Amino acid sequence: MSSKPAVTILAVGKLRERYWLDAQAEYRKRLGLFTTRITILEVADEPTPDAASPAQEESVRKREADRLLAQIGDRDYVIALDRGGKTFDSPTFAAYLDQATARGDASAFTFVIGGSLGLHASVLDRANLLLTFGAFTFPHQLMRVILLEQVYRAFKIQRGEPYHK
Repeated sequence: MSSKPAVTILAVGKLRERYWLDAQAEYRKRLGLFTTRITILEVADEPTPDAASPAQEESVRKREADRLLAQIGDRDYVIALDRGGKTFDSPTFAAYLDQATARGDASAFTFVIGGSLGLHASVLDRANLLLTFGAFTFPHQLMRVILLEQVYRAFKIQRGEPYHK
């Protein structure tokens, strides 16, 4: 592991259920061993009308994107979760993060999770990497926990520690 990067999870919407909050807190605690800082930022989700038109959906994504982009620094290494993104297995993802840190590309990673309609093109364009966890659709609350677990797993792999638990 090259050095300890800062990690930010930037997400549209709030975790509300206690079990998601507990899982997030557990992985946040675990990640504290591997990062200089772990930050979780939530921006408001935009209400989407029932039977929204494509134009209305685009407008919702744009308003959420404006909130997300306002939280991203110019030097942040942005990894946006998107169904059209790149897939990794856990060891390859760990190596990718390690190499980005070693090259000096990333002293801070910002992972972005969009709202129920996904991310606007402006956020995807800002990203250094588009990442997918496969073709399945996951609830956004669960996706946040999955992402935190995979980042934790990546840092464990980088240190040569067991990661199967």
